[in-house]
Formats: sequence, C-alpha cells, structure tokens
Amino acid sequence: MKLPIPAPLRGAEADTFTHYTITTRFPNIARRVVAENDFPPQVVANLHSLINDIPHARIRPLNDPHAPDTADWEAYIAPYRRQNWLEAPWFFVETYFYRRILEASGYFVFGEMYDLDPYAKQKQLGLKNSAKATAALSRQVDVWLKRPAHRREALNALLIADLWGNQADLSMWLDADQEQPSHANEAQAQAHILVNQTADVTAYLLSLTAKKKKPRVAFLVDNAGFELAGDLALSDFLLSSGIAASVSFHLKPHPTFVSDATVKDVRQTLNDLTAAENTAVRAMGNRLQAQLSRARLCLLEDWFWTSPLPMWEMPASLRAQLGKADLLISKGDANYRRLLGDRHWPFTTPFEEIVSYLPAPLLALRTSKSEVMSGLKAGQIADLDKNDPDWLANGKWGVVQFAP
Repeated sequence: MKLPIPAPLRGAEADTFTHYTITTRFPNIARRVVAENDFPPQVVANLHSLINDIPHARIRPLNDPHAPDTADWEAYIAPYRRQNWLEAPWFFVETYFYRRILEASGYFVFGEMYDLDPYAKQKQLGLKNSAKATAALSRQVDVWLKRPAHRREALNALLIADLWGNQADLSMWLDADQEQPSHANEAQAQAHILVNQTADVTAYLLSLTAKKKKPRVAFLVDNAGFELAGDLALSDFLLSSGIAASVSFHLKPHPTFVSDATVKDVRQTLNDLTAAENTAVRAMGNRLQAQLSRARLCLLEDWFWTSPLPMWEMPASLRAQLGKADLLISKGDANYRRLLGDRHWPFTTPFEEIVSYLPAPLLALRTSKSEVMSGLKAGQIADLDKNDPDWLANGKWGVVQFAP
C-alpha cells in the first residue's frame, strides 16, 4: 500500500456510534446470550463478570488454555494491556469482546459447553423469519437460470440482492427489531447505493467467461441467516449457469459477532434449504449440495477471520489461497472495516488505492454500519451529513465497489 495509513478508530472518541456500541450494545448482547442459553451457574457468573468489565476495566489476557488461538491472542492483547475498552482500538475491542464470550462460556473446554454456539437460537430464528425472502430469491434464481441470454441482467440483480442481504445483522439489531433498516422497493434500494460498480464487475466476470476462462470466485462471508441465503443464491447462479468454475466460502472458525457464519452454519443452512417445502428453495438447496459434493463449492476457514488484524496483515498462506481467485467478494461491514484497517481514511480516498495490496480483484458489497468509508465524492458526503446525520452507521446506505 502506497498511501499513508491513518490512525485507528477508538471508542473514547465521544458521541460516536462506537462509544455507544461498547457501553450499551456489548452488555446487552452478553445479557441476551445468558437469557437464551441454559448455562451452568459458573458460565453465567463468567458472563456477568464480562459485563461488569465493560467499559472501564483494563484489557486482560484470555484465560483459555485449551483454545487453539490462545498464543495468537496473547500477542494481539499485549499492546493494549494498560488500556480500557474505550481506549484500545475499536476493531480490536470488538473482536476481543466476542472472543471473551467464548472464553466465558467454555466453548473450547471439553465438556458440556464444548463447541456450543452461544448465538445458535438467534441464528435459527433469523433464518426462519427470512423464509419468505429466501423463497423469493430462490424463485428469482430459477427464472434467471431458464434465461441464459439474460446473464448480465441476472448478475446485476443478484449482486444487488446480496448487497442488501447485509442489512440483516444480529449484532446490530435484534431479530425482527422494528429499527432494522430495509428498503420498500427497488427504486429506494438503488437510491441508497452510494457507489454502484455492479455493471463493472458483471462485465469483468462475463469477459472472462467469454474468453473460455471460467472465473474462480471467493466469498469473504459475513452473516448467517438471510445474508448467507443471498450468498448461496448468487453462488448457485454463478455455478449452475456455467459462469464460474468454482466458488469458495471463507468462513469463521468459531461463532463471533453474533451472526457471523461458520462452516457448521453453512451446512445447516444447506440442509434447511433441501428440506424446505418451497419447490424453488428445495431445488436450489439440492443444486448447491451437489456442487459441494463435487468440490465446485468449497467451505474454508482460517483463524485470521476471527483476529483483530487488518487485511494487509493476513498470513502468507491465506494470501496465497486468496490469490488463486479471479474475484474476491467481500461481504458486509466488518470485512470492509478489515479491508480499510478500521482507519480514519478521508471518505474521498479512492477505494481501489487502499485495497491495492490484495492479491486478486475485489468486489465489496457492504451496508454501512460503522464510521469507516472510502470512495465517495465530496458533494455526496455534504448531502448525507445534512439529510441523514446517522448515514454511516444506520444500515440504510450501501456500496458496490470494484477494485480490478
């Protein structure tokens, strides 16, 4: 990266969404984890201790000797041992909070709590409540697959659908929460896309296919639930239409950020799709299961995705793996923040210049839920600040940014 790297966001910056998240949302998430799980008394006590630590206790090392990432977290925590939750960098604090929930619940300790997803009920409810939307998306895929002459139009539509699937985020809004954003119609959805390079990435993919080079597509996956259904629908179309040679999903190795998807979540979602009453949903599930069995759909995980590191510090092994892709599709706000290092970039900084360190072309599909942004025009920023002061974090605005 040739650009000078700005300072990271910190929760101590008063009156920001970040400050509110640390002081209010984090404790509420931990309380919901207690309420939704039949934990033994010691786990409940551990979680209440975590709640009491926020926000003024000092960052402490993990007490999780059985976990595979303990040594990594010792290194991540070391620079911030003398800081509290508001003083340490925000992206570190957020990943640390969710890692502390696993420590408190005994996720890595062999016994009754081992491998127990503390957010399982919320994920299941999110998928159940989005059944109608998933059925509509599956029918759309079914229609597009029968119209091979309209692949460009199909890709454009499915990419936009996948963008707005990111509005469903259980770390931001409780399931069925009245405040969760949505757009009433296609015109409204289009009007809320701040940068829309859908046509550019569609042209790029179809140009590869036209040259008899079917692209390999890699998703940097974000949330389970309806957003994951959108990722699967787009993948189904890419594979079943013959546009892509393969699709890989890069997933979290353990539960985090409430609704972030793991390999187990994807397999459960595929099972639910294949068992659905809706014919189109069931057909999509069966096609995807077949692609999975043929290794054209691959489910991968790496501990980097649950670290607090910026994307430019990815390990060499992951960089080599991602470098085999012809297109990376980064989903969601947290991945976008990782791409930008969760830094105070001027909002007009060209997106493609920031992510020039990546080993493959990148498409970012992101609904904005945090105070990090790039690639905008000065006039846009002034209008947004005037007409929607909370535009950066309210989930109503999105970007489709392509860095070829």
